[in-house]
Amino acid sequence: MVPHLKVDPYNVEANESIQKIDPVKERKRTAEYYYGHNDYPTAIHYITEVLEVSPWAADLYEFRSELHMLNGDELSAITDIKSATKLQSDNTDGFFKLAQLLYKVGHATEALKSIRECLKLDPEHKDCFPFYKKIKKIEKFLVEAETALENKNYQDCIDSANKVLKNEKDTPNIIYEANRILCSCYSSDEQTTEAISICTEALAFNDDPNIYCDRAEAYLQSEMYDDAIRDYKSALEVDSHFERAKEGLNKAENRQKQAERRDYYKILGVKRSATKKEITKAYRKMAQKWHPDNYQNDEKMKKNCREKIY
Repeated sequence: MVPHLKVDPYNVEANESIQKIDPVKERKRTAEYYYGHNDYPTAIHYITEVLEVSPWAADLYEFRSELHMLNGDELSAITDIKSATKLQSDNTDGFFKLAQLLYKVGHATEALKSIRECLKLDPEHKDCFPFYKKIKKIEKFLVEAETALENKNYQDCIDSANKVLKNEKDTPNIIYEANRILCSCYSSDEQTTEAISICTEALAFNDDPNIYCDRAEAYLQSEMYDDAIRDYKSALEVDSHFERAKEGLNKAENRQKQAERRDYYKILGVKRSATKKEITKAYRKMAQKWHPDNYQNDEKMKKNCREKIY
């Protein structure tokens, strides 16, 4: 008999708990039955009912995590494994599984934290240690690439992201993360051919509005206005409130209109992304070449260039 019932056989809470035991066991057996027959959604339903009664059972969270994985829901699987590791702090296998899942979905930094927890418990763990060495290297390259991008060190960004691709051939989400960063770096560095290629590869994996905008910028650099406009519109289809895409679309449409008129950018020998200072400098250089005696006074031509460009 349950200890509470020995002292108080009429204890309501204890008796209610006893009455739940058999139905919970039956639900668990039912979940295992559906698991065995590859019906994972139904198995998840029954094991969730069991967890409502036994919310402290780490093994049940691990079981449901496996079901979520088999059902293709990796984020839910991660949530359940995290619950299992919190309930059982010495769970080295749980931390290893969590690290694997986090890395698989592309969260390298979080995966590194998890694998370190495994090694704290067992520094020589046969699975955690080799996986730790791999994650540490990849995570380092990804962080370096992101930092270089933020600091506008585009070549360093490109080099670090390419190191990720060199060392990781099998995990699609990690490869995508590297391509996403590369897309932005190539576009920002005006390496247009590389940008368009790698951005296209990244978009084949995930419709990210930022990537559409990065590729649109590369198209603009190549004066491919229709393609740029299409990409900005695609970004807005993903997120209708995305300000970067709204501003980019307006810029692309204006440049397309400008291109239909005389191309003063080409005449001045500057890029369409040139600043007003660069345009003025180019004008002076051109005017000096054409009118060496009076170029500083040629206000009419100067005004005409500015009006056409701006």
